[in-house]
Amino acid sequence: MDSRDGSNRHQLRRAICYSNAERKPSVIVIGGGMAGIAAAHALHEASFQVMLLESRNRIGGRVHTDYSFGFPVDLGASWLHGVCKENPLAPLIGRLGLPLYRTSGDNSVLYDHDLESYALFDMDGNQVPQELVTKIGEVFESILKETDNVRLEHSEDLSIHRAFSIVFERRPELRLDGLAHNVLQWYLCRMEGWFAADADTISVKSWDQEELLPGGHGLMVRGYLPVINTLAKGLDIRLGHRVTKIIRRYNGVKVIVEDGQAFMADAAIIALPLGVLKSKIIKFEPKLPEWKEEAIDELGVGIENKIILHFEKVFWPNVEFLGVVAETSYGCSYFLNLHKATGHSVLVYMPAGQLAKDIEKMSDEAAANFAVMQLKKILPDATDPIQFLVSRWGSDINTLGSYSYDKVGKPHEHYERLRIPIDNLFFAGEATSSNYPGSVHGAFATGLMAAEDCRMRVLERYGELDLFQPVMGEEASLSVPLLISRI
Repeated sequence: MDSRDGSNRHQLRRAICYSNAERKPSVIVIGGGMAGIAAAHALHEASFQVMLLESRNRIGGRVHTDYSFGFPVDLGASWLHGVCKENPLAPLIGRLGLPLYRTSGDNSVLYDHDLESYALFDMDGNQVPQELVTKIGEVFESILKETDNVRLEHSEDLSIHRAFSIVFERRPELRLDGLAHNVLQWYLCRMEGWFAADADTISVKSWDQEELLPGGHGLMVRGYLPVINTLAKGLDIRLGHRVTKIIRRYNGVKVIVEDGQAFMADAAIIALPLGVLKSKIIKFEPKLPEWKEEAIDELGVGIENKIILHFEKVFWPNVEFLGVVAETSYGCSYFLNLHKATGHSVLVYMPAGQLAKDIEKMSDEAAANFAVMQLKKILPDATDPIQFLVSRWGSDINTLGSYSYDKVGKPHEHYERLRIPIDNLFFAGEATSSNYPGSVHGAFATGLMAAEDCRMRVLERYGELDLFQPVMGEEASLSVPLLISRI
């Protein structure tokens, strides 16, 4: 090799470094939810020039803490799933001194509330004996264990609903009737709520593939917004900027918003909800690779909404969950009792799947009346609320769904495929987390991951990559105890 070639390359690299020294490496982050804010914060801390484009007039995305009642209530995400130091959000929550109310010490997807804090009622307002609730919970666990055998024996994927049918054919003693059957349907309803989808669409092969952190589940007593606001401090955030086109070139990206403005940077991080990506509202030039589009198209996105009812005074039992049992999971329902955790006289009705879709067709007032009607079936003396709030994550153009889940027949690897960068485009969000899909800490972790991948790629291009520089986010590992209560 001619030594002059090596010298010339070295001089060229130095020239590039000097020409780039006049400006910082630049990144555009698209989407101001937890993943986007986390990514922008990390890059800002790494001295990048960062601009965040958000279509709404607020930040947070599916984190939406509302204060119209005079106190915080979360219309979107409200739990920390995994109250432990291993949770990537725990250090930040601890440092902010934000209290958590532990609703369950069990990290199961089924029991985000401890069984002894349920009060279930039939349609006539009679409370289901607690021992029956516990017994049917054990039966439900047995059914799920039997589905393990079903999925091992079938090469093709099945829905949870179909797998249950096969279990009942094999084990007829598990096919309950009467009140016991209705309680079993309530457990299925709660499972559907976890995935925000109906049992006939959830994959039996992949439903339990997510990693469950220890420590159970903790409700954010003051809401999630303080976390978002802390991460957003000092960032260049452009609200009301709906992205319509993303053009990627070898030497940078060009992002065009609805009013025609164009922004350019070295790279972009796309931290948009899966529902928005599915809608094809945003055009990519050149088109995304076929494998990336397949991951977007085939991952499921479910709907779970909240109808938040504020009452003048408490008239319900001092439990965390009020439930209505029925002959089908569609007919079942449940209310979260915020009074137990926060001291405010608030119940939150939480429909999911097809029921959530049907309720979204109603006006806010009709939706609130529907929830109150369900409440009065079990508590005939229930009063009307003095205020209410209704979320619409499925029809909201900024989300078009609540969170992701594994659909029947589609591989769990789609989460990882959605995360993989394409040139100078990087992807983040709960739907890019193969370990923690559908969770706030999953979104947060993917934001940090996308930021680090982006930093490495851009600095490599600038010729300034220092492999010994600490990975972004390492300073966040400083442990601060979480403030956890259980009244």
